[in-house]
Amino acid sequence: MAFRRNDRYKEEEKVFDVESWKPLTEIGRMVKAKEITSIEQIFHMGRRIEEREIVDALLPEIKTEVIEIMNVQRMTKNNRKAKYRVIAIAGDKRGHIGIGAGKDVEIKAAIDNAMNDAKKNITPIIFGCGSWQCQCGTTHSLPVIVKGKCGSVEVLLKPGPRGLGVVANKPIKKMLELAGLKDIWSFSKGRTRSRYNMLMAAYKAITSINRMKNTSAMKIKAQ
Repeated sequence: MAFRRNDRYKEEEKVFDVESWKPLTEIGRMVKAKEITSIEQIFHMGRRIEEREIVDALLPEIKTEVIEIMNVQRMTKNNRKAKYRVIAIAGDKRGHIGIGAGKDVEIKAAIDNAMNDAKKNITPIIFGCGSWQCQCGTTHSLPVIVKGKCGSVEVLLKPGPRGLGVVANKPIKKMLELAGLKDIWSFSKGRTRSRYNMLMAAYKAITSINRMKNTSAMKIKAQ
């Protein structure tokens, strides 16, 4: 039977040494050579981040945190094989957030895999003030109401007035805070016991604004 541990682990603070880093991808080599100095340049290029060191070099203030550690099992011809599954999130509280999952027979290796995956999935967030109660014009919340779905879980995020704070359950609240959002209403439904599906639904919701922006830009160019 699988069991869950709600203890939270934070990645040990380490100083990333760019000089000792040996990049394996073209983007990594461009980052080390300082041809790319901002992670936004990679997003504009439409390239995928395949090395966690790229994020460490361009976002030195990024933090990672483990949300869940779960013991999972699968049946084979010989016997049951048990592994640890870890869910982690990464963010710099300045408009960048990522979520990742990792598995391994050892907890430490599973945590490292999840944190690496979270950094590779880092994505930007568009801030704004979309609350009709506020209309202050500052970037403390989201510009519009967004919705995301993963599996049976649906998450709705509404911009809140300034000073409200993040109104959400613990996993989603931690994700929104790491993203840098300060005032948000969160509503979820479905099988919310699945933390991964719930976090992925919230992740899809806050990153859906990027797709809206790209679609609008394409329509303007077409006109």
